[in-house]
Amino acid sequence: MNTQRTAWLFLTPALLVLALFFLIPVLAAFALSLTDFDLYALADLRNLRFVALGNYWELLHRPLFWSALGHTLYFVVIGVPLSMVVSLGAAMLLNSPLARMKPLFRTALFAPVVTTVVAVAVIWRYLFNTKYGLANYSLGLIGISPVDWLGDPRWAMPTIILFAVWKNFGYNMIIFLAGLQAIPADLYEAARIDGASPWRQFRHITLPMLAPTMLMVSILTVSGYFQLFAEPFVMTEGGPLQSTVSVLYLMYEEGFKWWNLGSASAVAFLLFLIMFAVTAVMLRASRQRGEA
Repeated sequence: MNTQRTAWLFLTPALLVLALFFLIPVLAAFALSLTDFDLYALADLRNLRFVALGNYWELLHRPLFWSALGHTLYFVVIGVPLSMVVSLGAAMLLNSPLARMKPLFRTALFAPVVTTVVAVAVIWRYLFNTKYGLANYSLGLIGISPVDWLGDPRWAMPTIILFAVWKNFGYNMIIFLAGLQAIPADLYEAARIDGASPWRQFRHITLPMLAPTMLMVSILTVSGYFQLFAEPFVMTEGGPLQSTVSVLYLMYEEGFKWWNLGSASAVAFLLFLIMFAVTAVMLRASRQRGEA
């Protein structure tokens, strides 16, 4: 009994911090989503009305919300696998005995992760500028006409995906590298003695041993990519033709451009429910594969 009391005594400060800075704001935001809190209510709380699930019902019947959700899902479905493949490939190269100057390359590849998103997004805007960007200049050297990377709805989101993968793959690379280094070298040695090719070693040793790491990385990457905001905000401002408006970008515009804070809170909780459902499906699928 004394041990439990001591444990709760040590946990209390952390629990108070979580309640103050997480639980209470979340509950307040949920309560806000059940009202029509807007600029008029901000000026005078007597204008505040309780609308129950009205904000959620209105969002589900709003074409822009479904369009933003489609853009976000497109970003997740394409960006997450691409980011994981690039991260795993870089980690395997760094883990290879043939690699030289590993600390230097590990630092260089991880550097974009700790770089300010806004700063590098501005640089990428210049790199993909239609008239004087390096991307179109390189295409011109091989006879390809310039592409309006950020002004064409067909190319804006792929460009943002490419930027996000470059910006974030270093974080997953470090996690994959730790997972690769934890695989016993005896397994690879035994496989080579049995005549297994590098592909078979990768398929039957690396992938199964990395399964828990890949699950964690996939969940972290999916949750991060669902929160797409800074990239389209800086690079395209939601354009062209709202082709890069994400759910989080829609929440920002509702809350801080139009001051519909009740609707913005509803967007946030709908995004949370979607992320929760996707994560639950991923965990369930992983559990079923483990039991098979």
